[in-house]
Amino acid sequence: MDSTTQTPVKKNPKKANLLDHHSIKSLLDESVTEIVTSKGYPEDVRLSNIRLLIGSIIIAIALVAQFYKKEFPANRDFLIGCILIIHTKEKNAILFTYPPEGSFNSTGLVVSSKLPRFSDMYTLTVESADPKSISAMPKVEFTKSVTKWFAKDGVLVEGLFWKDVEALVNDYAKEHKKSK
Repeated sequence: MDSTTQTPVKKNPKKANLLDHHSIKSLLDESVTEIVTSKGYPEDVRLSNIRLLIGSIIIAIALVAQFYKKEFPANRDFLIGCILIIHTKEKNAILFTYPPEGSFNSTGLVVSSKLPRFSDMYTLTVESADPKSISAMPKVEFTKSVTKWFAKDGVLVEGLFWKDVEALVNDYAKEHKKSK
């Protein structure tokens, strides 16, 4: 047997519970990350680390609020402050990247997604990580039904989803080339 011949690796299909929109969004977001990084955009984990730090601080604040010495009416302002800190609005960003290796672009991408509750419409957005940069381009996005990408048993049809996401990233890159 020839040692250069490789046996094809059978990949387990990605499967989601179609009745759980969090499961669907999580699977799609994970696939988007895989697709964008395979296009040559290295992941920037600095903001993820900052989110983890902020999450730890929020947990500490929640513990302090829980065990604060004063009873409820007296500590109302303190609790309101804790709640406001905990519920700060966060973007729907799922991936931050650096620019691709060898690219003249000085900014990476921010990829964000939305899948509203009780809806099958998944919105994926690609925009510049630094919108004020001279190399920043207008954001591109698509909104499509998730039913297009899943089989009835909940298996993701990766080829279709891959094409759609890849086309979106390519559209952003084309917009970048058009403006030069």
